[in-house]
Amino acid sequence: MSDHPQYKALIFDSGVGGLSVYREIQARLPQLSYTYLFDNAAYPYGELAQDTLLHRVEALVTGLVEQQGFDIVIIACNTASTIVLPVLRSRLNIPVVGVVPAIKPASVLAHKAVGLIATPATITRQYTHDLIRDFALNKSVELLGSTRLVDMAEEKLRGQPVDLEELATILSPLHNQIDVAVLGCTHFPLIKAEIQTVLGEEVILVDSGQAIARRVEELLEISAGEQQESAHNIFSSAPPWQEDALNRTLAQLGFSPVRPYPLQGVLDH
Repeated sequence: MSDHPQYKALIFDSGVGGLSVYREIQARLPQLSYTYLFDNAAYPYGELAQDTLLHRVEALVTGLVEQQGFDIVIIACNTASTIVLPVLRSRLNIPVVGVVPAIKPASVLAHKAVGLIATPATITRQYTHDLIRDFALNKSVELLGSTRLVDMAEEKLRGQPVDLEELATILSPLHNQIDVAVLGCTHFPLIKAEIQTVLGEEVILVDSGQAIARRVEELLEISAGEQQESAHNIFSSAPPWQEDALNRTLAQLGFSPVRPYPLQGVLDH
């Protein structure tokens, strides 16, 4: 028997990048019931004004928590996590877990330098520079911000191949400069194999997924149980007309097809 099969986790992101975090949590805690919500009506978050982002995440997440009830919320988006966690934690009486770039563990592994690959918003945010100041352990940190990599991950999950030449061009500033790379956006583990191919096997890739999974396990005070038999739910704030390719991938991950966000007008107040 599983420890507590009715535990429900809500995972939130602007797009499908948070599915990389879901995979890590689900591998550790397969007995949880998972709901995934992505705000693709406002994707990508890195280009939103901070107050707009804060309003959207607070309204969407608190609305779904109040309607359906969850035991834990995971904000699987670096951009959102640096802004919304204090507000959500004050509004909700359940644990809220965020994502930060894995600067500290990467710095422990690095001999030469660390490359932080993230969105332009994460690269420029003061929060990120504070992380580097506090945890980079005097290692050089090379910053590379790209929105295109986010799109590439979205496209891959919808069945489109990653153009390795384009990827190599984007990552070229890091070539021969680093020995550890931080995947500082939850989308990027979805194209981890391609990034590894371009950067070379000698570069260690680090992301936050396993650390988040361990944190969820600690907060819920449970250990791995039996796999849930029912499919998990996934909601979108603006589902496109054609998501057949995405739905095929989602089915492999254990989700039902994408459905529209179940709360009308939640962003209007």
